[in-house]
Amino acid sequence: MTLIKSISGIRGTIGGLPGQNLTPIDIVESVSAYGLWLKKKHKKDSLTVVIGRDARLSGEMVESLCIGTLQSLGIDIINLGLSTTPTVEFAVPKEKAQGGIILTASHNPKQWNALKLLNEKGEFISENDGRELMELIAENKLVFNEVDHLGKTITKDNYIDLHIKDILSLEGVDINAIEKANFNVVIDAVNSTGGIALPKLLKALKCNNITELYCTPNGEFPHNPEPLPEHLTELSKTVINKKADLGIVVDPDVDRLAFVCEDGTVFGEEYTLVAVADHILSIKKGNTVSNLSSTRALRDVTEKHGGHYFASAVGEVNVVNMMKEKNAVIGGEGNGGVIYPSAHYGRDALVGIALFLTHLANKKLSMSQLRKSYPNYVISKNKVELDSSTDIDKLVNTISDQYAHISQNKIDGLKLDFDEEWVHLRKSNTEPIIRIYAESKSLEKASSLASRFVEEVKKLM
Repeated sequence: MTLIKSISGIRGTIGGLPGQNLTPIDIVESVSAYGLWLKKKHKKDSLTVVIGRDARLSGEMVESLCIGTLQSLGIDIINLGLSTTPTVEFAVPKEKAQGGIILTASHNPKQWNALKLLNEKGEFISENDGRELMELIAENKLVFNEVDHLGKTITKDNYIDLHIKDILSLEGVDINAIEKANFNVVIDAVNSTGGIALPKLLKALKCNNITELYCTPNGEFPHNPEPLPEHLTELSKTVINKKADLGIVVDPDVDRLAFVCEDGTVFGEEYTLVAVADHILSIKKGNTVSNLSSTRALRDVTEKHGGHYFASAVGEVNVVNMMKEKNAVIGGEGNGGVIYPSAHYGRDALVGIALFLTHLANKKLSMSQLRKSYPNYVISKNKVELDSSTDIDKLVNTISDQYAHISQNKIDGLKLDFDEEWVHLRKSNTEPIIRIYAESKSLEKASSLASRFVEEVKKLM
C-alpha cells in the first residue's frame, strides 16, 4: 500500500494505516492545507473551489471528505460530480474560482485515488506552490471556521456539455468535414467518465456510427486503464470486427488519448500529439513543446512546417511553462496528452479527439496511411531500481562526462541526442528508480540503446 505526497499532488491506495495510505485522515489533512494555502494566497473573505471526480470506486467517499473539509474552512464549493480532468480545468476560470481539485489517480488501478490541485487559472499548481503546500501539511497548524461561517456547496452537473460546446467553436475543429467523412468509430472508456463525455462529444461532432466499449461509469476497470498497446487488444479486435475506421481510448480522467487503426494496429500514443500538431501547424504557424521523453517525430513535423520545437522537463507543469515562454501553438506529452492553448493549458483528450478527427477527415487517408506519413520512431521504456546508497546525481554526472562529445540536455536528468536516436535518464519523483528511455528508428535499435545504458547504470551503482 502506498501514499505519495509531492509537489505534483497527493495520491495513494485506499484503506490501511494513516500516513501509509490515502486514508480519510490524510485526505482531510491535505485538503485542509490546500484550503489554508488558498486563503493565504488570495486574502479574500470569500473563496470558491471547483471539484470533479472520475468514476473510480472511492470517488464518492473522497469527494465527501474534500467538500466537508473545505466547507469547514469557510470555502464554497462548486461540485461537478462525475467529470473529467480537462473539464474541471475548463470550469475553474469560467466560474472565477480560486482553485480546483480533481479526484483521480489517472491511469492507476482502481485501488488508487489522488487529489490533483489547481490554481485560479485551472492549471496545476507550480513547483514553488507545491513546496509551500507540503510545508503547510507538515506544520499541521489548522484553524477551522465556526458554525456561522461555513462554506456552501452548489452542484453543477452540466459542465461536460459546456466543455464540449466550447470545443466545437475552436479553431481547427471542422464539424462539416467530420460529418462528411462519416467515420465508423469504436470507443473504450474503461468504465470511467470518458463513458459520459466521449459519446456526447462524438455525437456533437456528427459521428453517428459509434460502438461503445466499457462506457458505464462505475469504476470497474475492465483492463489496465493505462492506454498502452498491450491493454488495447479488445479494442483492436472490435475495430476489425466492426470494420471501423478507427478506435479511440482514453484513461479514467480523460487527459490521455490513444488511437487504433482500421487494421487493428495501434497508432501509438506518442503519435497522438504528432498528428494533432501536424494539423494545427497547417492552419497556424508557430512553435511546439513536448517533454524530453517524447518522440523526436514532433520536432520533425514542427520543422517541416517552419516552426521551432522545444523540449521541457518531464511533467505537465513544466510543459505548460515552456509553452507559455516559447508562445507554442500546440504542445503536450508523448503519453497521449494534447495541450491546445486556444482551449486551455491542460492535457485534454476531448480537444484532441476533435482536432484529430478534423485532421483525418481533411487528409482523406486511412488511419494506417496517416501513421505511415510520419517519421517512424520507436521508444523503449526501462527502469532500474535504486538502493538507498546510490548517489543518483553523481551517477548521472559520470555518464555525462563519459559522453561529453554528444549533444546533451540536463534540465531534467540527462538526455543524450545522437544522430538518429536519443536516450534519457531521469530519477523518478515518486519511486526509488531511475527511468531510462531510448528512441530509435526500430524497436531493436531502441531496445539495444536502452539496454546499453541500463548496464552502464548498474555498473556505476
